[in-house]
Amino acid sequence: MSQLRVFGLVIFTLITVVACGGQNGSAELTDNQKNLVAERLAPHGSVVMAGQAVVSAVASVVGRTGESIYASNCQACHNYGVAGAPKTGDVAAWADRLTKGIETVYANAINGIGGMPAKGTCMDCSDDEIIATIDYMLENSQ
Repeated sequence: MSQLRVFGLVIFTLITVVACGGQNGSAELTDNQKNLVAERLAPHGSVVMAGQAVVSAVASVVGRTGESIYASNCQACHNYGVAGAPKTGDVAAWADRLTKGIETVYANAINGIGGMPAKGTCMDCSDDEIIATIDYMLENSQ
């Protein structure tokens, strides 16, 4: 009986290997998706030792675009209108908010409003980066 169990285990293993062989279980990512994954996995800070230039500590933050901030921090709510968030591309929703003035829209994004926390979910974003992100969303909502 013991040999029968070993034989059954070997057959099961072979069938499993043949059935699953050659499939990695995931689709290929586009270059944009690979960049977004790399951005999300990048460290959020660095340590500056005495004598090092401070420029190296902020190098990872400098150069973020409104588009990249939107992709990593805003699209989860603004693609689907979560908690009343104006959808990117919804001209009427943004026009309604713009009746209060662009400065109010910027201030609401920076300080938070309704279900949106201050700066959305990008707590390490500067006010200028939040403004650039709003501008990106508005450019794609005309």
